Amino acid sequence: MEVKIEESWKKRLAEEFEKPYFRQLAEFVKSEYQTGVVYPPGKQIFRAFEACPFDFVKVVILGQDPYPGARQANGLCFSVNDDIPLPRSLVNIFKEIQNDLGKPMPRTGNLERWARQGVLLLNATLTVRASSPGSHQGRGWEEFTDAVIRKISDEKNNVVFMLWGAYAQKKGQVIDRQRHLVLQAAHPSPYSASNGFFGCRHFSKANAYLKSKGLGEIDW
Repeated sequence: MEVKIEESWKKRLAEEFEKPYFRQLAEFVKSEYQTGVVYPPGKQIFRAFEACPFDFVKVVILGQDPYPGARQANGLCFSVNDDIPLPRSLVNIFKEIQNDLGKPMPRTGNLERWARQGVLLLNATLTVRASSPGSHQGRGWEEFTDAVIRKISDEKNNVVFMLWGAYAQKKGQVIDRQRHLVLQAAHPSPYSASNGFFGCRHFSKANAYLKSKGLGEIDW
C-alpha cells in the first residue's frame, strides 16, 4: 500500500507496509481520524522519519505514546511545539542535559533541532486519541516500530540507543549490542527520574561514543 513517508525509510520498510497487520492498522487509524480527535495531526504521523532519514540516524530515543493533549504532539517523541509549555518529563531531560553538559534550559521543547542532527525520536505508538493515553496501543504500531528498530540494528553500525524505562528497554531487546551502544536508565517521568535517570549522563556518553567512532557529536 502507498504510505507517505521519507524515501529512504519507504525503501527499507516497503515489505512492512504490505503485511496484513499494517493494512489493518492503516484502516483503524484512518477511521479514528475521521470520527474523532487524534494526535499528532495526520501529516505529522511519520515526522520522525521525515526529520531524520535512515542514512543520517546516529542516535535513537524511544518513547511510548504521543502526548494526548491539544497541540502538544508533533510526531517526535518527548517533543512539543514551540509555544507549548514543557511537559514534566521533557523538563527532566533538559535538567539532565544541564547537569551533564552544562547547557542552559532551552526556551522551547521542540526537539526538531536534535532530529536534524541524526536523532530519531521514535514513539512505539505513533498516534493517540485526544485525552486518552494508550488508546492506540495494541493496534499494530508496536509491530511496525519493532521492525524499524530491527532495520536500524541490522543495517547500520555504531548507533546509540537511549532506552529510558522498562517499556523502552523491553522493546530494545532486538538491538545487536555488539554493533551498537545501548544506554539504559529510568524513565524521565517525575515518578521515576530520581531512580536513575538523573545522573545517567547519557548525553555526554553518546557524544563520547560517536566521537570515538569518527562520527559527529550531537549539539544537545
